[in-house]
Amino acid sequence: MNLLLLTAKDFSAPGRVIIDDRRFQHCLKVHQARLGDILKVGLLNDKIGSGRVIFIDQKKMQLEVELSAQPPEKLPLTLIMALPRPKMLKRIFQTCATMGVADLILINAYRVEKSYWQSPFLQPEKINEHLCLGLEQGIDTGLPKVSLKKRFKPFVEDELPNISQNKRLLVAHPYNAVPCPHPDSNGLVSNTTVLAIGPEGGFIPYEIEKLSNAGFKPIHLGPRILRVETALSVLLAKLF
Repeated sequence: MNLLLLTAKDFSAPGRVIIDDRRFQHCLKVHQARLGDILKVGLLNDKIGSGRVIFIDQKKMQLEVELSAQPPEKLPLTLIMALPRPKMLKRIFQTCATMGVADLILINAYRVEKSYWQSPFLQPEKINEHLCLGLEQGIDTGLPKVSLKKRFKPFVEDELPNISQNKRLLVAHPYNAVPCPHPDSNGLVSNTTVLAIGPEGGFIPYEIEKLSNAGFKPIHLGPRILRVETALSVLLAKLF
C-alpha cells in the first residue's frame, strides 16, 4: 500500500480522519506507523496529500490531513476485455486501477463460460474493493468506471460505434496482425485508444471479423502467447 486511500466516511471532522480497518493494520504492521509520522494519503476521486498521525493505539489511528495535489492523469484509453476467469478477475481490476485505466468494459465472447457472469467478484462492492487496492498501489485516487456487457453482437453493433468514434482502434490478436505500436519519439500517444483483449484462447474468427469491420486493427506482442493478465500489462506498457 503506497497510498492511504480515504473516503468521506473516514472524516470525523474537517481535516481529521479516523482509520481502524485493514488500512490501519497495514500502516501499523507494515509501515510501522508511529505518533507524528507523515503518511501519503488521498481522498477517493479527489486530491492527494499527506496525513500526520496525531493519535495511534492498537485499535485505530487519527490523522490530520491536507489534500493539495491532483492525482496522476488517466491513460487516454477505453479498455474492452472479454470477461476473464473469476480467479483472474480481481487481479485485472487491480492492474487496471494501478496503471491508470479510466474506463473498463467487460464483454461476453464465445470462449467466455456463462458461469463467469455469476462470479461474486462482479458484485459492485467487490469490484470497488479490488479497484481501490489497485489505486493504493499506483498512488491514484480516481476510481475507474467498470461496465458489464453480456451480449457481444449488440454491444459491437449498437454501442461500439459511439465509443470508438475518432479514436485509434486496436484488438490484441496473435494471428494476421501487426506488431504492437509504441508512443512516438517524445513518448506521446497520437490519439485516444480503444483496445480490445479477448479471453483465454482468444476471440474466435467471427468476433475478430466483427471487430475488424468496426475499424479495429489486429496487433500482436510477438511469437509467444501470453495469458490475458500478462498481455494486459505488456500492452499498456508498450502503448503508453
